[in-house]
Amino acid sequence: MTRPFADLHVAVLMGGLSSEREVSLSSGRMCADALEGQVARVTRVDAGRDLAQVLADLKPDVVFNALHGEWGEDGCVQGVLETLAIPYTHSGVLASALAMDKEKSKAVLRAAGVVVPGGGLFDRHEVARRHVIDPPYVIKPNAEGSSVGVYLVREGDAPCAAPGEAAWTYGEQVMVEPFIAGKELAVTVLGEKSGPRALTVTDITPHKGFYDYEAKYAPGGSSHILPAVLPPHVFEKALRESELAHTAMGCRGVSRSDFRYDDIKDDLVLLEVNTQPGMTPTSLSPEQAAFVGMDYKALVRWMVEDASCPR
Repeated sequence: MTRPFADLHVAVLMGGLSSEREVSLSSGRMCADALEGQVARVTRVDAGRDLAQVLADLKPDVVFNALHGEWGEDGCVQGVLETLAIPYTHSGVLASALAMDKEKSKAVLRAAGVVVPGGGLFDRHEVARRHVIDPPYVIKPNAEGSSVGVYLVREGDAPCAAPGEAAWTYGEQVMVEPFIAGKELAVTVLGEKSGPRALTVTDITPHKGFYDYEAKYAPGGSSHILPAVLPPHVFEKALRESELAHTAMGCRGVSRSDFRYDDIKDDLVLLEVNTQPGMTPTSLSPEQAAFVGMDYKALVRWMVEDASCPR
């Protein structure tokens, strides 16, 4: 860092243009509040298409990117920040774009030796007409996060009509993957100078049977058990696979890997890597950081310091 932390001007980007705008506003407000009193100046920016001009006028020392979803998390805003030569939190252009494309990120992870789900991309209208793979399966947009637009088709269900409707705004192709029964797990990774460090494993139990948007962000939507109660070899494998995924994807700063664990078949499968995990009151990464002794303010400070380090 070229300047003392207490002298920094940090711009916190939040809101944005994606379907995850409300989550981002919640994350951004909390991060900005955590930075108040730690740095010289905090500017809260509801990011719009005039972002480049706004930041050029503000001239912050560091940008804390609390945006989620398309545009803010997929490499677009990262490209703007690179052009403006402003240090920023989380992953760079390539890793951000890669992680938001589920099909391409699965190819990279598979090549690195990480176990990922089967399935693939299908035309959304075809998915609405017929079962493109045998149920049970999960339908999800190829480039969204926070379980937006995710549907579970169980055995005996008719094909899901939602992807074929005019209101569908998540692209012409959708990801269809076999549903993996068992536990929903998550691991946060900090990209430290000595190498990526996985914090712990959380076992997530949604209260309504499926870990959808509401279960993730509504108070009481799910229960978090940490550390997860797992066979030791599974716990350790989740940590190591998360670190491997962080490296393979080229992530920096904080990432989170989401898994399913079939405890009957003893299969651990990495569903996706999130390059900008939520920082809301119900988010997993701050909770895991607190578990290992890093409270919310310390985590946010670490992220800004990490962004400020020469690369």
